[in-house]
Amino acid sequence: MKPEQISDEKTLEWLLEKENPSVRYLTLTKLLNKSETDKEVIKAREDIMKTGIVPSILAGQCDVGCWDLPHRFYIGKYKSTVWQLIILAEMGADGSNSKISKACEFILENSQDPESYAFSVYRSEKMGGGRHGDVIPCLTGNMLFSLIKLGFIDDIRVKNGIEWICRYQRCDDGIAEAPSGFPYDRYPICWGKHTCHMGVVKALKALTAIPVEKKDNNISNKISELAEYMLIHHIYRKSHNLKASSKPGWLKLGFPLMYQTDILEILDILVSLGYHDTRMEEAIEIVKNKQNKEKSWNLENTFNGKMGVTIETKGKPSKWITLRALNVLIKYK
Repeated sequence: MKPEQISDEKTLEWLLEKENPSVRYLTLTKLLNKSETDKEVIKAREDIMKTGIVPSILAGQCDVGCWDLPHRFYIGKYKSTVWQLIILAEMGADGSNSKISKACEFILENSQDPESYAFSVYRSEKMGGGRHGDVIPCLTGNMLFSLIKLGFIDDIRVKNGIEWICRYQRCDDGIAEAPSGFPYDRYPICWGKHTCHMGVVKALKALTAIPVEKKDNNISNKISELAEYMLIHHIYRKSHNLKASSKPGWLKLGFPLMYQTDILEILDILVSLGYHDTRMEEAIEIVKNKQNKEKSWNLENTFNGKMGVTIETKGKPSKWITLRALNVLIKYK
């Protein structure tokens, strides 16, 4: 299926406008399948660092590489370091940029638990690095996704974090008794009898971001396990009662999603992995039906007003949602 079969030329021209170089770059590469060596693609990647959201975010960075106060790297929602890294990664920012590499080093030094290699919401003032007892799965997935997208895939600390996901990330769909021991004792909302959906999605997002040639059998097996967990839920339903919505809020499409997710992000991850499963079809139809009369999709959910930057306008056509929706519908064939 080609983009013009589910959209129109005006929509593609809109996505390719130079005022949003991140969307332009991703439209060229994901929808139009242009090579990274294509002149238009190279120019768009260069412009990401010069125009729009990315330079605006970098302008607010402090000297040590963080945003907000250093110890608030997670709890300073949604203006501190964790959240800025997620946005920068989503935007396709250049990880070789000195400010971005400094931010990555900051989060590795302050949030990553040096014992387990997962990521923690607090820094350990006694031991340094992330506090061992406060690692959580959605943060770990988000930070590994960000670090991978920003060029840290070969860093041993990132590799160790990926191993943590493969070892510890659970996909329990309602069990009689939750497991005990690290890391399951600290946060029942993350590690209770039913695995947190957000932890699964962000872990899957991180593993999906790993280049194909760097995925070993352990990673591939964990991807399959995480994907199947979302599929048995038909993306957003209760697996034990498929007539009920487990996460009705996921039907409102947003960007960026931070620790939250929605049906479109999940579908985008699955189609990028090559999944074509009947259990995706209801969510696919929901996305199709959200297309507006302008052949685009609106921003329905936003953290605007809580972030340091404003990304599009709630209730209005969204380039980010439209890009993601078109990518899903084109690849799901």
